Amino acid sequence: MRFTYCPDCGKKLITKPIGDEGNIPYCEDCQRPLFDMFSSCIIVLVTDGKGQVVLLNQNYISTKYFNLVSGYIKPKETAETTAYREVKEEVGLDLTSLQFVGTYWFDKKEQLMIGFIGKTDTKELTLSSEVDGAQWVDAKQALSMVHPKGSVSYALIEHLLNV
Repeated sequence: MRFTYCPDCGKKLITKPIGDEGNIPYCEDCQRPLFDMFSSCIIVLVTDGKGQVVLLNQNYISTKYFNLVSGYIKPKETAETTAYREVKEEVGLDLTSLQFVGTYWFDKKEQLMIGFIGKTDTKELTLSSEVDGAQWVDAKQALSMVHPKGSVSYALIEHLLNV
């Protein structure tokens, strides 16, 4: 999101060069730059550590592809805290470990996705209202069920399989 007006005083912003950042929206009254903002989210590939992963049906995201657990980072949360919370909320699983894999820019929604692989010892899924269905599948099979190569979901599964 690029600011046009100051969120504090409401004045229309000017563009001002700010060091190495280039031209940035700037409030002359508040004397501060307003850098572009974007949402930060987590995405977790949940695995049992034995080759099975959890895939979600979420029709509001896609009716063609399966998804991984994902969600927005709330104020005062770390990415790791969000990952544990979202897995518990969406599929009812407690993670026994969480491995950071990488960060991914999701251009379609202008979001920074922070990717993890989470391990659980529990197999029973309890779904939230935002999940239409979920299932355990073989990780190799999951590659053909999620968004194609180039997507964050695909990259996390590839990482798990060391493809």
